[in-house]
Amino acid sequence: MAEKVEAVRKNADGDIVELKLSSGNVVDYKEAQKMADNGEIEHVQTFKGRDGDRHLRSIPDGDKSNNLDQMPLF
Repeated sequence: MAEKVEAVRKNADGDIVELKLSSGNVVDYKEAQKMADNGEIEHVQTFKGRDGDRHLRSIPDGDKSNNLDQMPLF
């Protein structure tokens, strides 16, 4: 069963650096990317940005409230 993102931690620049999952585990951004690629986190995917780097995002569904940037902070 895949986990859900419950909250995020951002750095001083506003970039997401950690995710808190439904299990209570906290994973860093790179680990979350691997988990998303393996289908271990619901509603999250990776994509290649214009900068050439891989990034995480919520799977677009028209609901802005479940976007990673809108998640509660921890």
